[in-house]
Amino acid sequence: MQAVFHAHDATAQAARPAFVQFDLDMDQAPAGLSAHERVGLALGRDYALHGLTPPIAHLYPQSPLQRGWQAARGRAVRTPASSQVERWLALRTYAWARGRSFEDIQLTPHHLAQLDTDHCPVTRELLDDDSRSIDRVRDDAGYAAGNLAVMSRRANRAKGSRGYQALADMAASCAAGPITRIGGLAEADWERLAVLTSFVTPLSHEEAARIPLRVLPPNRLRLFNPVQALQALVTRQLATPGWSARLARLEALLPTDALRTDFNRFLLALAPRVLGAAELQQPHQIRWALEDAWAQPLVQKRWTRFALQLTPEQAENLVERAAARKLSPVHIQRHDDATDGWALATGGYAA
Repeated sequence: MQAVFHAHDATAQAARPAFVQFDLDMDQAPAGLSAHERVGLALGRDYALHGLTPPIAHLYPQSPLQRGWQAARGRAVRTPASSQVERWLALRTYAWARGRSFEDIQLTPHHLAQLDTDHCPVTRELLDDDSRSIDRVRDDAGYAAGNLAVMSRRANRAKGSRGYQALADMAASCAAGPITRIGGLAEADWERLAVLTSFVTPLSHEEAARIPLRVLPPNRLRLFNPVQALQALVTRQLATPGWSARLARLEALLPTDALRTDFNRFLLALAPRVLGAAELQQPHQIRWALEDAWAQPLVQKRWTRFALQLTPEQAENLVERAAARKLSPVHIQRHDDATDGWALATGGYAA
């Protein structure tokens, strides 16, 4: 299996909260408890240690979460809960109540803070506390680093448990008409959902190369298909000054004249459609301009011609070499154990 990449927006570092140490006291839990009960006790203790009251739905005597909270209420509050910690506890509780796996080594409050965004990547609506949700992009995996994205509740509900192919079929149904909106989403919304899900779905190189980049990968999402990682890396170049020089250096890494020619033909199709929106200042507007450029058939046609001449290994190597030469406007990290903690063997459910 090829390496998996994720892009990390360096600006997210500005939101880094103070390091939080969580004492779960798992060894003090009574013997013979199920894994579900032990997780509930740990959750309750974390609520107490941060001076928070658990959701009322779990404050009944038989609830392990309530018992853990009661047992730890007398202790001093170690770290007053930040909004990130509150969101982390709420997500853990949501997963626990539904029997879903939650990987709590990498999936920390700080990690969740880096996922946040002002606009839904699917519907592009402005998000607030009532409309914002955190979704598992791949439904057959648990809550784990690399499998989460912030989106609107409306998009989350519409997506449901659908995978990449089912979401692509929904977009095709909207395009075919006569109904142009299904589940409250239009064709473009379904296309963005499908592309979002494709990033964490292992696909053949040929299939992945034919998918237009209708949505850029959200921060920290893992990309399973090397050609899509290369596609996102090249597209993001046009969002920041100096892109022409960086792309020229990336072009120099290509092994043949034919590849370099087709790469330039692709850029000649992509760049004018983005540079026409050069007056845009807001990051989300620039992001949308980049994504909308991929709605042009010529852009996708020329990308596919270029990308299909590469092997997955060559695409992976290009991403790694570009990252090593700092040719990417965002930090790119390689993962050889990309699905560690995703609970794929149990369909995303807790063991």
